[in-house]
Amino acid sequence: MKSKIITLGEIMLRLSPPRRQRFVQATRFDVVYGGGEANVAVSLANYGHYSHFVSKLPQNEIGQAAVNSLRQYGVDTQYIVRGGDRIGIYYLESGSAMRPSKVIYDRAHSAIAEAQVDDFDFDQIMQDARWFHWTGITPAISDCAAQLVKAACEAARRHGVTVSCDLNFRKKLWTSEKARQVMRPLMQYVDVCIGNEEDAKLCLGFAPEADVEGGQTAAEGYKDIFRGMVETFGFKYVASTLRESFSASHNGWKALIYDGTDFYESRRYDIQPIVDRVGGGDAFAAGLIHGLLTYETQAEALEFAVAASALKHTVEGDVNQVSVNEVETLMAGDGSGRVQR
Repeated sequence: MKSKIITLGEIMLRLSPPRRQRFVQATRFDVVYGGGEANVAVSLANYGHYSHFVSKLPQNEIGQAAVNSLRQYGVDTQYIVRGGDRIGIYYLESGSAMRPSKVIYDRAHSAIAEAQVDDFDFDQIMQDARWFHWTGITPAISDCAAQLVKAACEAARRHGVTVSCDLNFRKKLWTSEKARQVMRPLMQYVDVCIGNEEDAKLCLGFAPEADVEGGQTAAEGYKDIFRGMVETFGFKYVASTLRESFSASHNGWKALIYDGTDFYESRRYDIQPIVDRVGGGDAFAAGLIHGLLTYETQAEALEFAVAASALKHTVEGDVNQVSVNEVETLMAGDGSGRVQR
């Protein structure tokens, strides 16, 4: 069943040196558009939902190019306000083998960072919506953006809309102290909380009993913090991806979900070689939203989310350009990569 789903955040211009070059080698950049909630909106549109992206973009050709990049995938852009001086930019140097990827932000004073709550009619936006998704990146952009998130969450609560949050801590945007100060009060509005071990610790103060950096991603290390998060904030679901990072080109990938009663650990995928891991978490969030709206059990929902995000690692760019059928084929065990004729 198609659902009206709202996402709120920043869509950015991504500039990347081609062919995995270093920044210092680059004489040109490849251009794509993306951002946490925008990436989720694209995936959900691909899955057949009425997907809406809420943001503010400058009234110029670059702003229009960002809008067009969403429209080509069927994302509804009617709630994007036009105005402000600039679009946020980020530069991505894609890593390989033991060399990690690097991101440089140039997003200060972007249109959405300086947007005001009265720029949006959140009650109208949430009318007839079934789900609202946001990430911790948006309130980290600016105090103004944090106010937008709070106003949107309050409107979602008034209209009985399910709210999900991907914690997505970004140390280049704010400190852990500021993140906790802003994020913990916002958790009262959240039904579904998504985040890895670093996000849970730095945004909410919960740490797993697992050496994740050392490759220990056993689900047991997460169960106590999931229980604590549910008890503290009343979440209906808590989910986390469990990434084993052997190199920039080779990751293990699985996830865990908890509904307040039962835990479920997904199948594990061995992803090698990685084409582009940016947006992998957003692909997981979108897959989980679709899964919880579509399937009968949290196990099926999580398996869809993990398969969708595993596929994202094979797709260039920020957004996950796969269909429900492709995800369900992988869920069923067909990961051979054989040519489809």
